[in-house]
This record gives sequence, structure tokens and C-alpha cells, in this order.
Amino acid sequence: MKIAQLSLLVATFGLFVTEASAQQVSYKMGYILSRESQLGAGATVFADEVAKRTGGRITIEQQPNAVLGGEVEMLKGMQVGTVDMAFITGAPLPNIVPEAGVFNIPFIFRDANHAHAVLDGPIGQSYLEKFKEKDLVALAWGENGLRHLTNSKHPIAHPDDLKGLKLRLPQSEVMLIGFKALGADVATLPFPKLYEALQSGTFDGQENPIATILSSKFSQVQKHLTLSGHVYDPAVILISSDNWNDLKENDRTALIEAAKAGAKASRDFAAEAERKGVETLRQQGMDVVESIDRAQFSAALQAVRPDYEKMFGATIIKQIEETK
Repeated sequence: MKIAQLSLLVATFGLFVTEASAQQVSYKMGYILSRESQLGAGATVFADEVAKRTGGRITIEQQPNAVLGGEVEMLKGMQVGTVDMAFITGAPLPNIVPEAGVFNIPFIFRDANHAHAVLDGPIGQSYLEKFKEKDLVALAWGENGLRHLTNSKHPIAHPDDLKGLKLRLPQSEVMLIGFKALGADVATLPFPKLYEALQSGTFDGQENPIATILSSKFSQVQKHLTLSGHVYDPAVILISSDNWNDLKENDRTALIEAAKAGAKASRDFAAEAERKGVETLRQQGMDVVESIDRAQFSAALQAVRPDYEKMFGATIIKQIEETK
């Protein structure tokens, strides 16, 4: 009798251990920048919050510096289940969710506060839902930052200064249309190859947020910085649908709340870089054009506004522009 009881106890304990082990899960989370970037800051807070909110049952293993591939590759990897999670910047999102390209339209946002109002409001939240149709779950809008121009040739203050400039752009058809209209000689290139392409002279210039220009050390291969703020680039924390479907409701809630905290951390990091980073880049030898005539650039883009309205609809563009 005692032996039978002991056997039952051992079996029960073994089942308990198996169930407890099954609850432990670790996700690899990719992003293209370093850990010392706005994406890294957001991912770190997200990982910390997930561990805290789940009692350590769910852990996030960060994979920075494009270890899991470029952003389009990570997006497709999540769709097929080879990538668990990623923190993806805004420019490549239209490759998966075409409607998200509306956020890439140059000068559609007045500033970061305007962008936050759109993304945190009904428009932005409705766009998060669109990822579900693509076997992805979007947890929160974070931030890559306001994108600014750099180049190795000359200062850029007016649209004419872009004519003929070999400019690298991210994998965004919307941005290609805009900068072609401004006269630049544009082509796309995955971010991990960008520094070498600038160093070799394959491209004269590029555009990215201040935090990225700093963390990627572009001041070593670029002389001129223009604070154009031409595109506000969000970033979104995503998880594959397969992983999401495996989670219980309380863990889903924990991931969403952790993602909101991580998203805020990325915004805070990008804002701090905007406040202090320009002076650092100036000290590193970059010449800085501190302001542009946005009206001139916007006027030069009017020729392609019908293209954007055909792609996304005039109504949503107007709603974004009029959001307070």
C-alpha cells in the first residue's frame, strides 16, 4: 500500500514538473539596430517587463544588429514561423501591410507629437489590427524617429539640392516615389549594407533618425546633416500568429502591456537623441543645416499627391493631416 502511494506521489510530482516546464517559453526578438539604439532601448524594457509580468515564465532573447536578417526577411520569417518576434521600423511595413505605407509619405506629419496623436488614436490602433490578416500580431507602436538627411557632397536646404544626389532609401515604395519627385537619384538597400555603401561611394547620402545616425557612426562617412524631419518613422513590436495563439489570455495581456512600455522607451530614446544628438554629430565633424523650408519641399511633392491618394485614398491622408 505504501509503495502504491509512493508511486502515485512520484507520478503526480512528475506531471507537475512537466506542466511547469511546459509553461516556460523563450522567444527570440530580432531588430536591425544595435542594443544601444532606440530599438534596443525599447526591446530591453519590453524583455524586462515580460519577465516581470509573467514571473519569469516567458523570456525574450534579444537578437540585435540584423542577426535574424533584414526587416523584410524578419517579417516574412514571422509569417512562416521561423522568426518568433521582431521590432520592425515603419519603412518596410508596406511590403506586408500595404496600407501602412501611408505613414511613409514625406511631410504628412508635422512633427513627432502629431505622429503620436495619430498612432495612439483610432487611426493607429485600427492599423495595428490589419497585421492579423497577414499572420502577424502587432502589439504596440514604438518609434524609430524623425528621419533626417545626410550626405557627403554638399549642404541640403532646398529641393534643388537633392537633384542628382545618389540617395539610399529603405525598402519603401512610398519614399521612393517622394524622393524621385524631389529629383534625387534613389535606390533601396537593406540597412546592414548601408555603412559600407556610403564608405565606398556607392551612395552619396542616406536618411535616418538622429539616434540611428549616431549608433551607426555615419558621421565617419558623411559630412553634411540636414534636420529635415521629412518622414516620421514608427516602429512596431510584432509576434508571429503561431506563438500568439499558443499563449493564454493572461500572458497575451502581459505581452501587450510590456510592449506598450517598450514602445514608450523607444520614443523616449529617440526624443533624447533628437535633443542632444545633433550637437554630438556636430562635434564629430558634421556640418548641420538646422532647418529647411518645408513649404518648398511640400510644394515639390504635390506632383505625386495623386499617386499617394490612389494608393491609400484621399480620405485617410486628409484625416492624418488634420489630426490634432
